[in-house]
Amino acid sequence: MINPELFYNDLKQNGITFFAGVPDSLLKDICAYITAHASPQNHVITANEGAAVGLATGYHLATGNLPMVYMQNSGLGNSVNPLISLADPDVYAIPMLLMIGWRGEPNTKDEPQHKKQGRITLAMLESMEIPYQILDEQSDYKKVITEAVKQAKQRSCPVAIVVKSKTFNTYKLEKQVHPYSLNREDALQEILSHLPENAVIVSTTGKLSRELFELREKNKQSHQTDFLTVGSMGHTSQIATGIAMAKPDCPVFCFDGDGSAIMHLGSYAITGAIAPPNLKMFIFNNASHDSVGGQPTIANQIDFYSFAQSVNLFPYSPVSSLKELQEVMPQLINNNQTTFLEIKIKGGARADLGRPTTTPLENKKALQQFLDA
Repeated sequence: MINPELFYNDLKQNGITFFAGVPDSLLKDICAYITAHASPQNHVITANEGAAVGLATGYHLATGNLPMVYMQNSGLGNSVNPLISLADPDVYAIPMLLMIGWRGEPNTKDEPQHKKQGRITLAMLESMEIPYQILDEQSDYKKVITEAVKQAKQRSCPVAIVVKSKTFNTYKLEKQVHPYSLNREDALQEILSHLPENAVIVSTTGKLSRELFELREKNKQSHQTDFLTVGSMGHTSQIATGIAMAKPDCPVFCFDGDGSAIMHLGSYAITGAIAPPNLKMFIFNNASHDSVGGQPTIANQIDFYSFAQSVNLFPYSPVSSLKELQEVMPQLINNNQTTFLEIKIKGGARADLGRPTTTPLENKKALQQFLDA
């Protein structure tokens, strides 16, 4: 396996000192090393992958230097437009390195939301005419970096390094100090105890949906009212809004994470403009990308209460304890407005947290049957 320190140092020796992107589980060790060793002026965890390409473009325009953008391959969707209409040699010809975690690589076991993306990752890069090299634990990483840098500079274009699973040695960030004692799973359990039986839940990507599934199992409850957004990070709020608009007599609850909300924060403004009164929106804020290594977000720098107010949502004061959550839930449930609540929680999850045992298609069909009843 490749030592993250050696890989990082070789990037620097090749003139790459600016990094931007969205963390990925396959890249968590190298991302953690970058977070720990690059200065804040040279490393930005962006709202989404397309924004990272934009940021890297600005850096290159200002310095002439080569930036690196990192992402999971699912993030290619967010980055296609700026890669083609901005950085492409036929437009502004912006050279940059893309480091892409290859989730769902063919002939490997992975979650269902990654299978299609993994299968088409290389074809996507080929169709965008982006040169790429594959990096695994046995690769000569110095040669890979050198060749990628050479191509990016000579062709003045983005060049991708596609990273396979288990490529990097483990490197862990120092644990963030979370000022809050409430954990996400306890908060979820408390909320579930207040919901009416016909409440539909749309839960965000990552550990929150896994915890919701296991709580339903533990409580011997049906999963038919839950939509687990296992992919499509950042779109939970709009899925919930669409259901609430179509089923105005059904209470709908959106359980979002801070990283997901920030990724497409403008969607909350759209929901506020529509203002379905049967929709209740929650952001579980631990100021981190919890499912991909605990990389930090800027969520603790955002006044979500004022933001929600400004986009026509009805916010309650943020809560950070079980007692506060218990007190606010009865009021929130009975409020006939598009309500919003930020729940400030600590990071992390149970080490033995499982994954849903139903497929996405089974999840969809069960929910549709419930909504059609």
